Amino acid sequence: MAAISFVLSLFLRLGEDIYFYPREQLLLALGLFIVVAAVVFRSMKMYRGVWRYASLNDLLTITKAASLVILIFLVLLFAVTRLEDLPRSLPLINWFVLMALLGGPRFIYRVFKDRRLDFKLEKDNHLLVPVLLVGAGDSSELFIRDAARGESSYRAVGIVSETSSRVGRDIHGVPILGTFDDIPEVIEVLTRRGIRPQRLVVSAERLEGPRLRQLLDIAEAQGLSLARLPSLSDFQSGLEDQIAIKPVEVEDLLGRPQTPLDRELMKRLIAGRRVLVTGAGGSIGRELVDQISKLDPAHMTLLDNSEYALFNVERALAKNAPDLSVEAVIADVRDAQKLTRVFAAERPQLVFHAAALKHVPLVEANRLEGLATNVLGSARIADAARAAGVDTFVQISTDKAVNPTSVMGASKRLAEMYCQALDRAGNGTRFVTVRFGNVLGSTGSVVELFRGQLQAGGPLSVTHPDMTRYFMTVREAVELVLQASAMGNEDPSGDGRIFVLDMGEPVRIMDLARQMIRLAGFDPDKEIGIEIIGARPGEKLFEEVLHGAEEHVATGQEGLLLARPRTQDLAVLNQSIETLGASVLTGDEAGALEILRRLVPEYTAPERPASAAQ
Repeated sequence: MAAISFVLSLFLRLGEDIYFYPREQLLLALGLFIVVAAVVFRSMKMYRGVWRYASLNDLLTITKAASLVILIFLVLLFAVTRLEDLPRSLPLINWFVLMALLGGPRFIYRVFKDRRLDFKLEKDNHLLVPVLLVGAGDSSELFIRDAARGESSYRAVGIVSETSSRVGRDIHGVPILGTFDDIPEVIEVLTRRGIRPQRLVVSAERLEGPRLRQLLDIAEAQGLSLARLPSLSDFQSGLEDQIAIKPVEVEDLLGRPQTPLDRELMKRLIAGRRVLVTGAGGSIGRELVDQISKLDPAHMTLLDNSEYALFNVERALAKNAPDLSVEAVIADVRDAQKLTRVFAAERPQLVFHAAALKHVPLVEANRLEGLATNVLGSARIADAARAAGVDTFVQISTDKAVNPTSVMGASKRLAEMYCQALDRAGNGTRFVTVRFGNVLGSTGSVVELFRGQLQAGGPLSVTHPDMTRYFMTVREAVELVLQASAMGNEDPSGDGRIFVLDMGEPVRIMDLARQMIRLAGFDPDKEIGIEIIGARPGEKLFEEVLHGAEEHVATGQEGLLLARPRTQDLAVLNQSIETLGASVLTGDEAGALEILRRLVPEYTAPERPASAAQ
């Protein structure tokens, strides 16, 4: 660009007379100009800027460099030729042309990439808290600009990149010092420079759980706190005045790469159809309602026995999907007559049955209530769906139904068996069962418990040091439920198979507790303790997603397994469930449990303490 600018400036000054300019003088001046420009540009680190993030800081650097090149060139050329053949206006013309050729491509490239103009001048403020950004992408660039021009309490002193391709370059003057694996060395270098970072701020948007756990370990070893920037997708309704740093969520530490889903298949299941969701106000139900509403259903019926929960989910749906036809119904899935009236009035084509009593110790202390909701309620709504000619009924189950040690798990297994038997019996309605493990952050979950205990100053209560659980985020679980439902709806076999969500590797609850303490900025066992309280009634040390007799087969969809069915005759199940209902109605707990053990022979119930029985 320097060479072109010199020749172009001379042409602009002389026009066609440039052909008569002394050739030796032209080559000497051109060569000298190029050498001076190369030295100045390199000394001012102009080659290190990322064009994608060109800003007014880069324009100031270009202005300084161009001015310095012109001045040094004039001095050196005067020493050689006394500027005898150089037009007096050439330096000024060359200054403008060189500025245009250096700055123009950078800003044109950025405008092309961003489709916008937003070049604002950044300012330094050395009184801000120094942070090291983890990620050299759009979020880092946005944070650096915001921190420099706003009232932010932070300033970026360095960046580490996921890959080595950008190492050695900079974004708005903040150097990219290494890769993720180089973080300890980068912190040491910054410490020697007197700008040791106080926080690691994750700006990379799609980091897998193992990488985040590694970053947490590094931050702890270096005595730093770990935070992350909000995702750029959070700014769909416009940017805030400042870019806030949020704590790393435990969901990120347990996350897995997002499973690629067949969106078209899911939309074919939902679009233009009438959908009913039971337990719509619960954790799974709310997420189901939210995701289904985005797939263009014709009408949605929200059913729950909690007025407050139903009010909240209906209000959220009215805000997010104001044009969607919605009916909120207060009803109990145990009320067969009310369900019949609801199905007659709402005429659903798809039913997602998420209503259940799920808290193991509470259900263990209220066994008949658990059986009434999880078994009798599931059977009655399944019967109502079958009688109303519903196309597809989706039973949402749990890994606690595998080799259950609690009434909650055994009751969910019996509900699975009933839906499997109905599916095998035919009659037009497809019954799809989806089984998965613990949902992070759901009502009553261990994560919610730990958060409350952290806010109270600890200690965190863990039932057993070796206890493990499978975890999945609400969003992941519901997306895979919809995927499994779509696949089951289009499967003509009707053999009662169960879709099992791939939960990845189980997580030790003790490790989860320690990670959450560290994320809160405390030292486990020193500042916040962990208390072993012993296993609660009905709890298992580890969960399973498949029974030994359930041979699993591939579905062709990543993240989903298919368990071959273990079913009983529908007539036998109907009779047994009726008998179970009679025992529940009369308060005969011993009789109800005897029927449960007979129907679910793998159920092993621990003895309940006398106080709990009372």
